[in-house]
Amino acid sequence: MAKTERSLERDLQTLDKPKVERPKLYEVLLHNDDYTTQEFVVFVLMRFFHLDAAKSRQVMMHIHTKGLGVAGVFTYEVAETKAQQTIRYAKEHEMPLQATIRAQGGS
Repeated sequence: MAKTERSLERDLQTLDKPKVERPKLYEVLLHNDDYTTQEFVVFVLMRFFHLDAAKSRQVMMHIHTKGLGVAGVFTYEVAETKAQQTIRYAKEHEMPLQATIRAQGGS
């Protein structure tokens, strides 16, 4: 027995929409040290985190004065990749710059 157009429409209206949760976000943190130059940190922020020059300098100064700063906020996989890219690039340029990740809102 074929469903009428009206009953098919009614059936479609009662379908539950699956709830999609937003993925948890992670901060990529850059750590201050006594050797990595400020210019290098600004360059890293521009290259890997796509910040403009002014924002990169602002974040760099925060890292310099507070010892730690957020370079960007991403899903876990993207945050992990950016942290690894930053560390690898710093090592290639003989800089000890460190990058870690933490869940957003974490300490």
